[in-house]
Amino acid sequence: MTSASPDSWSLKHATSRGEAIHPNSPAGRYAPSPTGDLHLGNLRTALLAWLFARASGRAFRLRVEDLDAARVRPGMAERQQQDLAALGLTFDGEPMVQSERSAAYRQALARLADRTYECFCSRREIAEATLAPHGAPRSYPGTCRALTGSERDRRRQTRTPALRVRADGAVQTVLDELRGRVTRPVDDFVVQRNDGVTAYMLAVVVDDAAMGVDQVVRGDDLLAAAPDQAWLATVLGLPVPAYAHVPLVLNAAGGRLAKRDGAVTLTDLTAAGIGSGAVLGMLATSLGLAAPGEPVTVELLLERFDPSLLPTDPWLWDPRNGAPAQPGV
Repeated sequence: MTSASPDSWSLKHATSRGEAIHPNSPAGRYAPSPTGDLHLGNLRTALLAWLFARASGRAFRLRVEDLDAARVRPGMAERQQQDLAALGLTFDGEPMVQSERSAAYRQALARLADRTYECFCSRREIAEATLAPHGAPRSYPGTCRALTGSERDRRRQTRTPALRVRADGAVQTVLDELRGRVTRPVDDFVVQRNDGVTAYMLAVVVDDAAMGVDQVVRGDDLLAAAPDQAWLATVLGLPVPAYAHVPLVLNAAGGRLAKRDGAVTLTDLTAAGIGSGAVLGMLATSLGLAAPGEPVTVELLLERFDPSLLPTDPWLWDPRNGAPAQPGV
């Protein structure tokens, strides 16, 4: 990791004391979707994103990723922000709300007009077409890439198309602070869904640039998307952020953490007598930043934070033995 400059070191301590950061400062971010309460994995990633940003003198910004309106739950964005505040995480400026950004996405799509094509494939057709003989998924096979005008006209009569980028075999490399160099062929990914909603891949690139985000810290389940997003940023003439993809929290069986795994949200844990301070301590312990049961604050964790010492394996959460030594702290 590149060491912080004296100015950014001063900013690190300024942010830990709650002093103001210039609104145009380079920034990290956290960008949850308001579809449900944040679970321990979400909270752990948020804590890491905050630590990475503050330790490098960056601002830290919040984005509400609410484009999938059918899954958004009323009031959930506010509940998520309350949970983040309960852990002590602070943000600079007002949250960006994706549902208010349609004009920016339209402008980006217009700039990509000569790099996109209509795709009429259903999810099932894509899944079947991209399944390799050994069962591993491949990139989009380009089923609709070379359709003639008359073929597109015919297919529009029965199905509204999505828009995909035409990557033309590009290969992109990103440098991840925790994973090193990651090189992948760029997929012909979707930038606008067939219901007219802007796809995640386009929105995240446009929004990160608009927010001044030059550091993206998120779960390593999104590592494979980083080269595609870096390529798209370059095509749009936008800066490519630095990346750090952090390990996930998994259940005892090694699967993705979910509500069925018991008390995994701050609300549920609090109801079980495990307060926000104890949850922060559990997260810190899982990252090697605190001893089990040790009372901590985010300011203390910031003083101890060293990305080079972070664990690289997932944290396995078992509610039978995952509770802190001092419930209710």
